[in-house]
Amino acid sequence: MMDQRPLNSAVLGGGSWGSTVASLIARNAPVMLWARDHDTVVEINATHSNSKYLPGARLNSRLLATSSIKEAVSQCDVLVMGVPSQHFRNVLEQAREHLRPWVPVISLTKGLEPVTKMRMTEVIRELLPGHPVGVLTGPNLAREIITGQAAAGVLAMEDEIIVRELRQLFHSGLFRVYTNTDLVGCELGGVLKNVIAIAVGMGDGQGAGDNTRSALITRGLAEITRLGVAMGGRAETFSGLAGMGDLIATCTSSQSRNHHVGYELGKGRSIEEIVAEMVMVAEGVKSAPTVAALGEQYGIEMPITGDVLSVLRGERTSRQAFRGLLKSAVGAESEPG
Repeated sequence: MMDQRPLNSAVLGGGSWGSTVASLIARNAPVMLWARDHDTVVEINATHSNSKYLPGARLNSRLLATSSIKEAVSQCDVLVMGVPSQHFRNVLEQAREHLRPWVPVISLTKGLEPVTKMRMTEVIRELLPGHPVGVLTGPNLAREIITGQAAAGVLAMEDEIIVRELRQLFHSGLFRVYTNTDLVGCELGGVLKNVIAIAVGMGDGQGAGDNTRSALITRGLAEITRLGVAMGGRAETFSGLAGMGDLIATCTSSQSRNHHVGYELGKGRSIEEIVAEMVMVAEGVKSAPTVAALGEQYGIEMPITGDVLSVLRGERTSRQAFRGLLKSAVGAESEPG
């Protein structure tokens, strides 16, 4: 059992979700947020706000920020990683030299490493063997949570004792945190739903109705469940907050970056034009090629992912791809397509 003193936490990543989680932790324990951008650090410390990523929101006044990874990490009891997947390894390598042994590392990142196809917890285990690893995931739209709206998340770790202890760090007010020992399933649910959200956004951008959206979300859930189970996740995980819950939020919210990308693609814009305008990363754009490759590797048919990827690569227009999705062969509901 861990001791009962407050756990000093470090959160690396000053984007919307990293800042929100750091603000939640600050209600329960001392926490320091590392951000790459110096102006963000100054603003958080001076005015308890992050206008670049959370305009109009107020962060917890006890939250401290720094631009020094060493200052954030060297005395922490828990390390929380909230940086995008393409920067995850590099930032973790910088943190590694300052991190004490056996400190748990929790990922907030819903992406895959493109070259290695590794999940973020696999990257953590490679760089920090012996450290307990976990993910905080679920239908968590940062702007709603930071303003105090009710929400729920899942903290997943393989060790039941550690996950129950760390749950108290994140559980706060109207943000309820549940635990799960299916680390693989929970992490994959957060990754795979981003690609489906792009597909749903493409339909919405073309004026698709509620029936179409519902069908696409449901078929998308079946698609990501097939791959998730093949990769070692539990089927029931994908029916819970980390699967269906996160999928619904990401596919239907105007705050979803991945849905936004799909919506703009549906209106006929190019992916380069859309991404150039965005302040934050839409992980589904980065993950789609890797998800498709994993489908091939595990022998899982993933027609929705394939259609999204063809649009992102410029091989088809979103209108052509969406027509293909609607016309795909009809068979038993349990079959792909």
